[in-house]
Amino acid sequence: MEYALEIEGTPETVPGGTGILLRHPSTGETDRIDTDFLKTDIDRFLVVSTRTTAREVRQKLEYYDVDESRADILDTLSIERGYSRRSKDHVYYVSAPDHVDGIVEQVERFLERTDGKRRISFDSLTELAYYAGEEEALDAARRILTLLDEHDAVGLFHLSAEVHDDEVLGEFGELFDGVVDLHEDGRIDADF
Repeated sequence: MEYALEIEGTPETVPGGTGILLRHPSTGETDRIDTDFLKTDIDRFLVVSTRTTAREVRQKLEYYDVDESRADILDTLSIERGYSRRSKDHVYYVSAPDHVDGIVEQVERFLERTDGKRRISFDSLTELAYYAGEEEALDAARRILTLLDEHDAVGLFHLSAEVHDDEVLGEFGELFDGVVDLHEDGRIDADF
């Protein structure tokens, strides 16, 4: 299955199983790329959020006019922050943002229960590394990339270039089929 991409400098299409790393200077600038990724050529999508709550993800989707009827959201923060939450309305929860196995299991469940063209936005690997450690974040990325390949889906994974050293940035970069670098001035470089 081929997926269209609407990201400057990237191929027009990529095959199912493609994982894309979005390296960026700050989180605010990523919203445009992320939401364009979630608007294009899609049946269902999952936002895995280790940075914001489900409510904040919904606000972002609404602001950027993304079709929420196609959305599932995995909120990793609300329970740890003391909010009582039960999964409903296509919003799912894990107990804490460092619960890597729970996150990967929820991604797998999403891919198993949905059909058609599926996209995953993982926002962000940097936050996962903050809570669980860089090795755990690398492991989670590897496991989710394997799931994308098995289920013919595509994914966009956020990573803050300012937080990690060059060696770690390189380790993450090697895992992905494509790397998109977003610069402070808004310029985009892509390597596929």
